[in-house]
Amino acid sequence: MPDTSRPASSSLNRQVLSLAVPALGALIAEPLFVLADSAMVGHLGAVSLAGLSLASTILTTTVGLFVFLAYATTATTARLFGAGRRTEGLRAGVDGMWLALLLGLSAGGFLGLTAPWLTAAMGADGAVAQAAVAYLRASCPGLPGMFVVLAATGVLRGLLDTRTPFIVATGGAVFNIVINAILLYGVGMGIAGSGAGTAIAQTAMALALATPITRAAQAAGVGLLPHRQGLRASLGSGTPLLIRSLSLRVAILATVWAATALGEVSLAAHQVVNALWTFAAFALDALAVAAQALIGTALGRAQRADADPAAPDAEAPTEEEAGAAAATAGWSIDELLRRMLAWGAGTGVLIGALMAAGAAWLPHAFTSDAGVIAAATPTLLVAASAQPLAGVVFLLDGVLMGAGDGRYLARAGLVTLVPYVPLALLIGGGVLPSADGATSGLVLLWIAFAWVFMAARGATTYLRTRGTAWRH
Repeated sequence: MPDTSRPASSSLNRQVLSLAVPALGALIAEPLFVLADSAMVGHLGAVSLAGLSLASTILTTTVGLFVFLAYATTATTARLFGAGRRTEGLRAGVDGMWLALLLGLSAGGFLGLTAPWLTAAMGADGAVAQAAVAYLRASCPGLPGMFVVLAATGVLRGLLDTRTPFIVATGGAVFNIVINAILLYGVGMGIAGSGAGTAIAQTAMALALATPITRAAQAAGVGLLPHRQGLRASLGSGTPLLIRSLSLRVAILATVWAATALGEVSLAAHQVVNALWTFAAFALDALAVAAQALIGTALGRAQRADADPAAPDAEAPTEEEAGAAAATAGWSIDELLRRMLAWGAGTGVLIGALMAAGAAWLPHAFTSDAGVIAAATPTLLVAASAQPLAGVVFLLDGVLMGAGDGRYLARAGLVTLVPYVPLALLIGGGVLPSADGATSGLVLLWIAFAWVFMAARGATTYLRTRGTAWRH
């Protein structure tokens, strides 16, 4: 007799897609901002475009380091929501947004004050440095808004709502283009107008995302002022994820250093392969977002059942939230874990097959240089072969983030650097005999990154999920 207490498999699959597809749209919001800025600023000349390149690198690195604001609030809100403690989840969400605002103000102030030093440290001088500083200082007021966007997105994901962030991200990207055009060409502010337009768009997005959360909080009787204890809790849960983000940045920097050391052709080919790898990562990251929300909710529900199996929901969720949560109601944690890993591996196989099929012609979309194409094509095949592994790694990351297992992820992130960074430095330094040519050196570097580094990440996270400590 079939198990009628559990929702159909197709119901869970639909829930995964309903979370992942909108999440994919929201994830590309920041790259779209940079793309729109680049297209418009490019018409101002090479100096302005070079300045934008430097400034946007600093800004995207800063935002990337603080992406833990989204991960931490997702895990906390999802678990409390799953446990039927919706009011506490909203309280944690409000405190998380306040922490984001405070960190954004600090980061914005720091970048504004140190903009000349930062651009000089990256090797810029003269007119390019002036353009970079102008863009940085005009963009800094938008960092508090962007940080609130991260935290608010995490709260909504924890409530199994990825549609609202997608709508706001889409609207924000369109508004960014309009306001940039007005400030650049209409008002004549130049590159500073592009930075100011992006800052305005980010602030508007923050208000749009915070509004439904604050309304829900007020309706639940949750105050909107920050609580010191809540701020400390948010910072405590986010700090390990910051360490994890830093470890990933170290690995990326080591890879770029090695590619640079291999020569101009290798670096250019690396940029081509890395751009396609990053594009594929958006799809895998969207699935990881779904894993965060579903696992967090399921763990909260299991926690409530263990405490009092007969107890009803402590606080009734909204109709939309109840419908979203129902898809996982009859599934055990192990079953959810296996299903999410199947999604990750399957998506990785599909992306890898498409990438491999296009390896011969995709580099031509980026460059006409024969040497770069010759180096990028076999390297792209290496990246394609590792996509199934990457899919599993991203999903395991999402599972542990959803469980709030940030401390382990921080330690694991540092451990994964041990085998990879020395290997990347050896390859870049030409110590290994097969790393003496542009093509062979880059292929070897990507074998190290896509297989050694990703395998280390996969091993540390897989071993963790084999136990039960991450579920508590």
